[in-house]
Amino acid sequence: MLDIRLIREHPEEIQKRLATRGQSFEAAIAAVLACDSLRRQAETRLQHLNAERKRLSKQIGILRGQGQTTTEMEAQVKSFGEEMETLNMRTAELDTHQRELLLQLPNLPAPAVPYGNDASANPVIRTWGEPAAGTEDHVAIGSRLGLFDLDRAAKISGSGFVCFTGMGARLERSLLNFLLDLHTREHGYQEMSPPFLIRRECMVGTGQLPKFEEDMYGIEGGDFFFAPTAEVPVTNLRRDEILNLAELPLRFAAYTPCFRREAGSAGRETRGIIRMHQFDKVELVKICPADRSEMELESLTADAEKVLQLLNLPYRVIDLCTGDLGFGSSRTYDIEVWSPGQGAFLEVSSCSHFGDFQSRRMNLRYKDAEGKNRFAHTLNGSGTALPRLYVALLENYSQPDGSILLPEPLRDYFKADHIEPLS
Repeated sequence: MLDIRLIREHPEEIQKRLATRGQSFEAAIAAVLACDSLRRQAETRLQHLNAERKRLSKQIGILRGQGQTTTEMEAQVKSFGEEMETLNMRTAELDTHQRELLLQLPNLPAPAVPYGNDASANPVIRTWGEPAAGTEDHVAIGSRLGLFDLDRAAKISGSGFVCFTGMGARLERSLLNFLLDLHTREHGYQEMSPPFLIRRECMVGTGQLPKFEEDMYGIEGGDFFFAPTAEVPVTNLRRDEILNLAELPLRFAAYTPCFRREAGSAGRETRGIIRMHQFDKVELVKICPADRSEMELESLTADAEKVLQLLNLPYRVIDLCTGDLGFGSSRTYDIEVWSPGQGAFLEVSSCSHFGDFQSRRMNLRYKDAEGKNRFAHTLNGSGTALPRLYVALLENYSQPDGSILLPEPLRDYFKADHIEPLS
């Protein structure tokens, strides 16, 4: 959520920066400012009446002590009380409305974010490894080796779901354990195992609501939601708290299944397990002071990249332009792994810097070196998402004899170095 003081003091600058996202927010900013003006007028009037009531009440006491009548003054004080009650209700309504308006506004793109209208303007900032050609995609490989079953999963839950089977289920479990061990043992993250069912206010806190409610799986009239990503429960663990500077930065790693209604449009990228309604992911979350957040974004991205380096999977990192940024992000690096079967790079991690956008929504603060309460900066990134990592692994490590050669880091987890063809 944007700072109302920033909008109030620099409305044109805010409109200009938000417009780089590809649409005008002039009307939205005007609505926020109009509501803010009414709210401040009501608060000013309320303060004036409160001061007058105190002054008159004091004067009434003095006059009564002198034996003088105070009927008219008492009536005036009573009228002040009635108006103040109305104003209290009015300011509460305006405060709620102002928050609702602010929740609809996206984050400001950071100054360093490249300008562009859509993904075609995203610059590649680095590459790693040499992409290889492939003739067989993960669906053919998985079917041939009996690694997952899409048709029977559809009988249970419909399209967009998968049932990993046999060696395929073991491979998924091996990847999850590898990711959690890497980030907790080598990268310094604290492992968390959060609830998968999340209250509405927590979804608002990280920015999924109210804008993206149609993409979420909600229950009980929209009071609870299944986790769309571990970012939501993990970041909200410290909501409504004031953190000590000495304990920052906080670094958390968590596995959760992720549930999302939106599974993309029809096309080659939706074939198999690339886009799912339910998928597994290890998420990395950071909470830090404002002056560390840019550095933490770089290290967060490096931590996610290390996964692909250790698995020897070619990838590239792109810097999302202003028109392609997510709603809550001020800057995002996407990591895309090479998929020979698709003949394309697939996003496997988005590492995002949110500034104080999320912490304002969840009232997450820390005391700075001077003892002042500041809103913390939050960051998160997939470390990584399983389906596309799984796809890349199958397609990059498929062997001429039909087996899958497993990269060295997975062999201890999988208890073998190959996945052999079915006999």
